[in-house]
Amino acid sequence: MNSRREFRNNRAALFDGIEEGAIRATSSYSHEIDENENDRALDGLQDRVNLLKSLSGGIHEEVENHNRLLDRMGNDMDSSRGILSGTMDRFKMVFETKSSRRMFTLVASFVAVFLIVYYLTR
Repeated sequence: MNSRREFRNNRAALFDGIEEGAIRATSSYSHEIDENENDRALDGLQDRVNLLKSLSGGIHEEVENHNRLLDRMGNDMDSSRGILSGTMDRFKMVFETKSSRRMFTLVASFVAVFLIVYYLTR
């Protein structure tokens, strides 16, 4: 009989506060639910923080790669600018000299190259 009485007492303690289909939780049970919800929310927040951390790390690597690429492009442009300015200086020197023979050779070579490229692409 005692086991039956303990069962009823345990059941009464478990379902204490049921009124008209609504359950009122005891304070200890409510506290456990709040802690469980807080733990789940904390785990979710930790997952989000880890995701944001990995995303920001990926963005950082991508930015570093782009910065290196832009630096290399800048260096290449500087070297190209140096080569182009040297070529322009040579052209100025050729055009400044009044030698008609050089001028004729220069113009003839441009025309010949243009005609060769024209016939090759046709």
